[in-house]
Amino acid sequence: MSKGDHIKPIIQVALDLPEADRAIQIAQESIQGGADWLEAGTPLIKSEGMDAVRKLREQFPDRTIVADMKIADTGAMEVEMGAKAGADIIVVLGSADDSTILEAVRAAGKYGVRIMADLISAVDPVSRSMELQKMGVDYINVHAGIDQQMTGQDSLSIMKKVVEKVSIPVAIAGGLDAVSCSEAVGAGADIVIVGGNIVRSSDVKGSAMAIRQSVDSPSAAPLLKYSADEEIRRILEGVSTPNISDAMHRKGAMQDIFTMLPGKRMVGTAVTVQTFKGDWAKAVEAIDEAKEGDVIVIYNGSRHVAPWGGLATMSCLNKGVAGVVIDGAVRDIDDIRSIGLPVFATCNVPNAGEPKGFGEINSEIVCGNQTVRPGDYIVGDDNGVVVIPKERAYEIARRAKEVEKTEQRLFEEIRRGSTLSEVMKLRKWEKH
Repeated sequence: MSKGDHIKPIIQVALDLPEADRAIQIAQESIQGGADWLEAGTPLIKSEGMDAVRKLREQFPDRTIVADMKIADTGAMEVEMGAKAGADIIVVLGSADDSTILEAVRAAGKYGVRIMADLISAVDPVSRSMELQKMGVDYINVHAGIDQQMTGQDSLSIMKKVVEKVSIPVAIAGGLDAVSCSEAVGAGADIVIVGGNIVRSSDVKGSAMAIRQSVDSPSAAPLLKYSADEEIRRILEGVSTPNISDAMHRKGAMQDIFTMLPGKRMVGTAVTVQTFKGDWAKAVEAIDEAKEGDVIVIYNGSRHVAPWGGLATMSCLNKGVAGVVIDGAVRDIDDIRSIGLPVFATCNVPNAGEPKGFGEINSEIVCGNQTVRPGDYIVGDDNGVVVIPKERAYEIARRAKEVEKTEQRLFEEIRRGSTLSEVMKLRKWEKH
């Protein structure tokens, strides 16, 4: 098949799941939504071996099956394994040694399969794509891996250069959704490889349909671009603090700090305050230092004397402050709830202290047993408050979104009558 032979862009669903039965169910739903090719993803192959490919071939005899083996060595042997298991296309690692690529291509000719080269982590992907075409691969896959996506790397800019240099079909992979798939096809992609935005969707068929519509009527219009801060906030607004805690490997959650206004969410960057029991001067002065979208984070250290109340909360509205977190007590709780600004604290009490002016603003503090620095991202909801180090904020936000997608898919499978232990295959994965 040469570039342009197919009538419409191909949607390849990356079944990056560790269980074959779940992958087959999701594959069925994605086909109903308009997907074309089915990929046994690398995690699925590592979990189930070549049986994953065999099961997909058995269940979907008329579909193109891609085995994402990312072959890095023993090219002929592994191509033979994939071909005999029923794969039509076998993926090699584009940065593998030339000898491995050439052996894979020779074996593909022998067994009647095709080779896709994955450019993930290639040092010079454009030049390498040209070399891979000369060596005889059938497809080039321009791919930003999941961990690369979490740090802001994307495939589209590279793909636009690759399609100008090769004549074989070009695939693109890496965090694609309906909008980015449309732009990719408009920019020359022949195959869009979609994983999480279909596989982890609570409505797999609907998500596949949305992508089908987008690639069948592609737009070359550029995606709406956000600043780094805007993008981080946009993502964090859509995930929960448990999602974020999971993304941080159960780190970042403040201890013994709770919402004073159930149902209120808070996302912002930290303005920190170090003060002393009952001294509310620096806490109030921090309002003047805060910018729109900031969260004032206060260490006060007392459950019995409040450094914050209704008047301070009202003052925050004038500055556009996103919320307040206090390691200590708060007072005027009725006023605070009437004002509606998110406030998180250890407890509420009647009495305040005195404005003595000790402490400092925008120094590193410890709040809720978590280190907080000025500019760190603070997210609060009914579950509690988490702190995200500013230098990892984009990565953590993206990872939290992936956690949220996975949970939504699990909810859907449980709604269909399964149990959490059955869906997660807990007994299979237990340590023995």
